[in-house]
Amino acid sequence: MNKRFFYWSIISIAVTAQLFAVETVRFQEQTYSGSVTYNEKAQPGDAVFVRLSMRFAGAVRKETLKNTAAVLQLFKGKERAATAQFFFTHPKNRSAETADMLAGIPLSTWLSDKEVYSLKVIISTGDAQKKEIMLPFSIQKKQFASERIVLDARNTGIRKDVSPERRAQSEKLNKILETVIPQDVYTLKPFTIPVDSKRITSGFGDRRVFEYTDKQTSTTLHYGIDYGVPTGTPVHSCAEGKVVLAENRISTGWSIVVEHLPGLYSLYYHMDSLNVQEGQYVKQGEKLGLSGATGLATGPHLHWEVRLNMGAVNPEFFLKEFAF
Repeated sequence: MNKRFFYWSIISIAVTAQLFAVETVRFQEQTYSGSVTYNEKAQPGDAVFVRLSMRFAGAVRKETLKNTAAVLQLFKGKERAATAQFFFTHPKNRSAETADMLAGIPLSTWLSDKEVYSLKVIISTGDAQKKEIMLPFSIQKKQFASERIVLDARNTGIRKDVSPERRAQSEKLNKILETVIPQDVYTLKPFTIPVDSKRITSGFGDRRVFEYTDKQTSTTLHYGIDYGVPTGTPVHSCAEGKVVLAENRISTGWSIVVEHLPGLYSLYYHMDSLNVQEGQYVKQGEKLGLSGATGLATGPHLHWEVRLNMGAVNPEFFLKEFAF
């Protein structure tokens, strides 16, 4: 008989303005032990991140660690709402005794605090039996702002542009944002604000109504944060990473996208000029260029956006210790 043992405990960690209410669950199996650390609460538009740490007992072959994998699942009631694959936090520096992994799931701005949610971590070490850990999780109530934006003829034209060029630009960006490369782990540190200003003119998740010159309207969501800064304000990378897009786009003007983790990207729109090029590695705080009002913009500002597994996440979420 193959005896398998486990135990679990939950540890609450004190929080400050820049920390999460963190929960830790510990477990013990016959050949390995470990812990799962995650943010047990979040607001709509935030994310949930889970840090999985495992230690293997005895003489464990390297193949065991090589075959170790884990999956994170988000449930709404009994329905599985989202899934994310764990990646190793130090893919180039792994021993045969330990494994440290991270996974994150973006949370829609439409999630309700009245629903019941939970998380499941599924661990596989290459044998037939997988370990499942259920985690309590809840969504907090949040109210998003609404705004009506009247567009002039130029911005109306950009908004209604259905040209092959704009479509190709959208397809190129989406292909980048859907790319998940497990080895691309550039940083686990909290992000920093990309401009030296806290003047926010539009918040993340704002419900927007655009009014065109012909008085027709369309409704959309604001996927980032707009900082009202003058043209020529230095824009800095919010975290270490690799520049994967740097070009002039019809809708977002001079734009930059930086990859930070597998499936995690920061975006900088409406810039006046760029200081970096695609393929370049940048450090946290490194100058990317200057802000402006290019593309669809009603005035000078920087649009800062963060995407996780394609989903837009409130950039302020990453100003905290999101990777624990």
